[in-house]
Amino acid sequence: MPRTLSVLSFALCIVSAGFFSLPAWADTQVINLYSARHYPTDEALYSDFTKVTGIKINRVDSDDAGIIARLKAEGTASPADVILLVDAARLWRGEVNGMFLPVKSKTLEGAIPAQLRAKPTDEGSAWFGLSTRARVVVYDKLKIKREDVDTYEKLGDPKNKGQLCLRSGSHPYNLSLFGAMVEHLGAEKTESWLKGMVENMVRSPKGGDTDQIKAVASGECGIAVTNTYYLARLMRSTNPADKAVAERVGVVFPNQQSWGTHVNVAGGAVARYAKNQANALKFLEYLVSPDAQNHFANGNNEWPVVKGLKLDNPALLAMTGGSFKSELVPISAVGMNQIKVQQMLDRVGFK
Repeated sequence: MPRTLSVLSFALCIVSAGFFSLPAWADTQVINLYSARHYPTDEALYSDFTKVTGIKINRVDSDDAGIIARLKAEGTASPADVILLVDAARLWRGEVNGMFLPVKSKTLEGAIPAQLRAKPTDEGSAWFGLSTRARVVVYDKLKIKREDVDTYEKLGDPKNKGQLCLRSGSHPYNLSLFGAMVEHLGAEKTESWLKGMVENMVRSPKGGDTDQIKAVASGECGIAVTNTYYLARLMRSTNPADKAVAERVGVVFPNQQSWGTHVNVAGGAVARYAKNQANALKFLEYLVSPDAQNHFANGNNEWPVVKGLKLDNPALLAMTGGSFKSELVPISAVGMNQIKVQQMLDRVGFK
């Protein structure tokens, strides 16, 4: 037998025996990541994953809406392997639009509380929360009593009339909070609460969470709502103006005596048409490792989803002492309520 045929026959035997295949070889080398996490500190997270596994990450950055639109346009031809999004409503939307591939993982299921991941089916869970951010109340310590803002319900109380500043009610961060309130209060009481907040506003909703904090510090508002990592950034800033803002405001984790503070998630999923599924799952499992969870806490001031990790972020520790009672409403239920909530916002004139 000619030498070339012998080599070819040997190679075919190896392939058929499962010792070597091009797709498997490709899987060990790369994942294509679509990420709405626009945080520069995540660069270290990605590079560490590559160092640990040897898997290269090709990344596309966009906002959540841009990623969803791109996935729709690409369809079955999409090269995406992993999707990272930063809000419960957006994760739910990606799930119902069929953009995620349900997967099973003992590592993810063991690390992530049930309410912070998609409701499992026979095929697995469609997405997993990887870090959380609490939605808290900030208040002017010179004008507002802490006990007047220690629950979300009190934001709509007439005693806080002319004190409240908020960003748009239609922003996903607020939609998620309001969606959780539907689970706690029911639809009728939630709509009444939203109406009360509209009546308590100093001005029409505008700006982002950091703008709300600064409005309280300047005296424009007495009360506002923010995700914790925005406040933590100001607390950890080296800019004296930022530190002055953080020192002027007080912070409350609402409803500690009842159902707990609302938490939203940043989460991940394997893309529906992922070509590198095994690596995609490996990446998600890496993100619940102690190193990655500590990075979320220290790099971007988020709360880890994995319990029992020692927290050493000085801003987060200063806010709570390291722990707080969080609500147990399933994130999937919060997402499903968003259409109902948007209709309420329209009825009460919450822009």
